[in-house]
Formats: sequence, structure tokens, C-alpha cells
Amino acid sequence: MTNKTNPGNFFEDFILGQNIVHATPRTVTEGDVSIYAALYGTRFAVQSSRAFAEIIGCPQAPVDDLLVFHVVFGKTVPDVSLNAVANLGYAAGRFGVPVYPGDSLHAVSEVIGLKENSNGKTGTVYVRSSGLNQRGEVVLEYVRWVMVNKRNTGTPNTDAVVPELPDAVAVSDLGVPDGLNFSGYDTDLAGSPHLWEDYAAGEKIDHVDAMTVEDTDHMMAARLYQNTAKVHFNQHTEKDGRFGQRIVYGGHVISLARAFSFNGLANAFKIAAINGGRHVAPIFAGDTVYAWTEVLEKAELAGRNDLGALRLRMIATKDRACGDFPGKDIEGKYDPSVVLDFDFTVLMPRRIK
Repeated sequence: MTNKTNPGNFFEDFILGQNIVHATPRTVTEGDVSIYAALYGTRFAVQSSRAFAEIIGCPQAPVDDLLVFHVVFGKTVPDVSLNAVANLGYAAGRFGVPVYPGDSLHAVSEVIGLKENSNGKTGTVYVRSSGLNQRGEVVLEYVRWVMVNKRNTGTPNTDAVVPELPDAVAVSDLGVPDGLNFSGYDTDLAGSPHLWEDYAAGEKIDHVDAMTVEDTDHMMAARLYQNTAKVHFNQHTEKDGRFGQRIVYGGHVISLARAFSFNGLANAFKIAAINGGRHVAPIFAGDTVYAWTEVLEKAELAGRNDLGALRLRMIATKDRACGDFPGKDIEGKYDPSVVLDFDFTVLMPRRIK
């Protein structure tokens, strides 16, 4: 019998320097945007209202940056992480040109690192992935590393190569969409009077809101992004896995926490960079997600007196409110409730003098 199906790549199948063109191009529609809002309740005004977006110089409401991330990420799953045990982290993520409904996205990846794990059963694969629109313009590029099963535990391993990655995307490398003008920006409609000047490095914000994850939510999300990872869908196999049940897609937690962050960071209208991130622990249907954020750095943008950048550290927890900002203890160990530690940079309007 001829096998024409795709079993996914195992650790041994990856080659350093390998370039992968991922199927299938995806046209992002207003329907995708609506479903994304229904899943997470995101309320950022620029992405929610065409009229508001036009006020600041956008031709229409742009697609939420994390929806772009998820679509690009989903393209890579069949080739990179179909046989994954866990997605481990992110770095060097930078958003390019904005995406609008009607744009078609596709993705390519390069294998930049390989390291067999000590158990001999799995290995860590590092890839740099890029999402491009129908004009070949980069909409997103990022590095992620993922733990992938080996096909045969006795297979000899190549020498380990672990790439050096920056702690953060340089401010000079942040992409600012062309044509933005904040002279008519309305903080009342945006939902908060607090602009870039009102935040300080070291400040911590409890976002208060929370949401309980249902199986229908995270499975619909993974289908929306065409993420085919087995650990999210197949209870028949996952009942015999490490956790005995399906794991919620880690990106689902990122989007929930980002949506909660509106309460305290409503004017952080655009994600410009993903500096780093770690899925500290899995979550499952029935868990309730909370989030808090720390301002790590403030930065001015060259040539702009109307726009600044905030580097943020966003922590998501499960089944624990964040009024006391759970994170790491003095020994560097995470609080048991922490599921996500996400370092990203946002753009925020300044007071124009």
C-alpha cells in the first residue's frame, strides 16, 4: 500500500540549515476576526473599529497581531511540531507590515538549532519562521523551540547546535506602520486616559479579569489557526499520554492574557515584538486563566514624539487571582499557578505637546 499521508517530522528528520515551505496559504477574513473576538473578548479599539483605525491613519481596522501570529504559527505545525511533546519558548519575534482582512498569508521556516535531550527519546528543534503576505512582504518573523519525539530512541544524534538569541528585539528594529497619526486619538473611545508617559519601569498591573477555558474554546481556536498538533485534539491517544487528556494550545493562553491586559493597558494598541516567552506549565479545559503585567522598560522611538514603546512581562496563572502578582520566588522557582511568562513590546500613543 502506498502511503501518501503526512506522519509529521520526528527529531531525526530535521537537518541544520534546512528550509521548509509550509502549506497552505490562508486568506484572513473578517469572519476570522469576529471568531477571534468571540474566543477572547479582545477590546482594543484600533482592531475593533474601522472608524477608530481610520482616525489614526489606517486604511481599515488591522487584524489583531496575535491572530496573525497564530495563523503563521499554525502553518508551521504540520512540518515542525506535529510530533511535539511541548512548545518550549519564543524569541526574536518582530511584526512587519500590518495585516488587513483579505490578505493571504503563508509561512516558511529555517532549522537553526538541534539538540537531543538526555532521555534519548526526544530532542529540541529550533526554527526561525517567517510569515509573508501575498506581496511577499514579511508580516511576522520569530524563533521558537519545540521538544519533538524521536522516531527511534537508538538513532545516533548529530552534534548539538543551540543558537544564540537576543534577550530582546532592539528598539531600533521595531516596526512602526506607515502613515500613523495620533493627533485625533480619542482616549475616551480607546477606553483609558493612561498614555505612554503614565507608565513607569517596575510598575505592576493586575488585570483583574479572568476566563475559564472550555474544550470547545481551545479546540475551535486551534482549528481556526489550522493547528493540527495531536495533543490538542485526539483524546483517544492523549488519554494514554503524560497528562491523560488534551492540552490547551499555549497560544490560546497568550491571547487570553493579552485580552485581559486591556484592563490597565487599553492604549497598548499594537504588539511590535515578541522578545521571549515560555509556557511554564500546561492548562486544560476547566482551568481559569488570570493575568498580570510588569513594565520592564520604556523607550522613545526615533523621530516620533507621538508614539513610544513599552517592554512588558505578562504572567498568566491558572486558578489563582493575581492581586499579589505571583511569579518567581527568591530562588527563581515559579509559583505553582504560573502557566505563561511572556516578554513582548507594545506601541502606545504619547501626549502630543
